[in-house]
Amino acid sequence: MALTVVYAIGTGHVVGALDLTGAGGTPPGPETLVGRELPLRVSLGGGRTATLPLNARELAVASVDDEPGVLADPLAFGVELSPEGKPKPTLLRLPAWTGDGGIALAADGVTLTVKVPVPRAAKAVVLVSDDQETHVLAGEIPAQHREVTLPLTLTSGGTHGVLALVAGWAGRLEKEAVT
Repeated sequence: MALTVVYAIGTGHVVGALDLTGAGGTPPGPETLVGRELPLRVSLGGGRTATLPLNARELAVASVDDEPGVLADPLAFGVELSPEGKPKPTLLRLPAWTGDGGIALAADGVTLTVKVPVPRAAKAVVLVSDDQETHVLAGEIPAQHREVTLPLTLTSGGTHGVLALVAGWAGRLEKEAVT
């Protein structure tokens, strides 16, 4: 196991991966790898970029089996915990939920819609850029449902960077317009 991943504690999503060749033993803590926060960036067009920072207190680190795909697309993978709360060495490939209406920004909130109803409640964390601040929202999609709407006040017509993490589904980092 030479692959080290940084993952979101609340949802299990891998948000960063590195190959620590020659490293052994216990991986360093998230603060050692990312500092106080891990900035994820998305282009908003016109030379603008939104930075969505994940606080290091909300992250953890795990040594896992080699999985080359995680280096190119970390949000497509998740860390599963053992009954003892330890990360399992094999990463989970998470199903995508892109397409029609997966993320919808409105002046009064953000709605996340996955492809099929979740079998049990699925935690959701959303970061939305808004000029100089980042809104951090948390909730869950109830069991046997496909969506959740999280309250947020935005200006109609604006474009924002969005990081959406729904437990059990691949993470999404993209730009979205308020409709």
